Amino acid sequence: MPPRSTRPVDKLDDDHYPAYTTDRATEMLGTTPAFLRALGDHRLITPLRSEGSHRRHTHHQLRLATRARQLVDAGTQIEAACRIINLENQLEQAQRINQELHTHSTTP
Repeated sequence: MPPRSTRPVDKLDDDHYPAYTTDRATEMLGTTPAFLRALGDHRLITPLRSEGSHRRHTHHQLRLATRARQLVDAGTQIEAACRIINLENQLEQAQRINQELHTHSTTP
């Protein structure tokens, strides 16, 4: 087993740490707050709330929003884009599980 890093874990290294405000997220993505809210309405992302009740987004959510933006920019309706992304994620997870099972069953 490799030695553990002595470097403290940085919250920004955590893919699921709510580091980005809606304003910062929209600036990074080149989109609008309404677009991010629509992704939440279609259950693609669920922003966390700060103590002041402001929406906070994770790096993982921003990647999903980026993919949704690509699909919408290509002419896909936002609801369909969210469904496509969810199905892509399910397929990726199923392929990973299948590979793990295949590797495990062929190992002597």
